[in-house]
Amino acid sequence: MDTATAALTKEAILAGYQYRHATKVFDAEQKISAEDFSFILETGRLSPSSFGFEPWQFVVIQNPELREKLRPYAWGAQKQLPTASHFLLILARLPRDMAAGSAYIQGMMNEVQNLPQEVAEGKKKTYAAFLKTDFGLEGNERAMFEWGARQTYLALGNMMTAAALIGIDSCPIEGFDKEKIEQVLTEEGIMDPEHFGIACMAAFGYRINEPRGKTRQSADQVVKWF
Repeated sequence: MDTATAALTKEAILAGYQYRHATKVFDAEQKISAEDFSFILETGRLSPSSFGFEPWQFVVIQNPELREKLRPYAWGAQKQLPTASHFLLILARLPRDMAAGSAYIQGMMNEVQNLPQEVAEGKKKTYAAFLKTDFGLEGNERAMFEWGARQTYLALGNMMTAAALIGIDSCPIEGFDKEKIEQVLTEEGIMDPEHFGIACMAAFGYRINEPRGKTRQSADQVVKWF
C-alpha cells in the first residue's frame, strides 16, 4: 500500500458514505471545478467491468438547452436538471457490441488489453461460453443489455463515492422514459443508437438543503455469515 492510499483512513471513507445522499435540489450558483469533475470521471473510467470489457460511455450534458430537451422525459430529474453543476448520462453498449465475436470485443482484447493472439482466442471462447451457458444471455437482447447496464452501475457507484469523499453531492436517476430520452440523444447526435442505449443518469453539484439522517437496515439484517 502506498503512502497516498494509506492516508485515506477507514473513518474518512465511512464519513464519505455517511455524507452522501441523493440530492434532489442543488445550489445552481455553485459549480464543480474542472479538476474535481475530471477526478470524478476518472474514478468511473478506472472502474471494474466483467471481463474488463468496459461496456459504457459517459456523456456530460452542460448545455442548458439540451437539459431542457431531456427534462420532459425525465420525471426523476425535474429539480436536478436545472440546478446540477454537472449532469451525467451513462450509456451502455448494445448486445451487438457485447457479443463474443463483435468488432468491439475484439478491439478491446487486441487494442486496449493488448492480449497476445492465443490469449485473446482463449478469452473469446471463455466469454462466449459465459454468455451462452453460465449466464444464459445469448439470444436475449433485453437481458444482454441489462447485463451491460448493470456493470455501468459499478462506475456510477464509484463516481458518487469519490464525489462524496471530496465534498461533492450527487443523485443517481432512473426516473425517465428510456425510449424518449434515447430519441432526443439520437436526434441531437449525442448517442449512436447502433451501439448504445441509456442505462442511467446522475447529477452532481452542491446541496442547497441539509438532508435528514441516513436510514439503513442494520448490519444483522443485511449480512449473513455461514
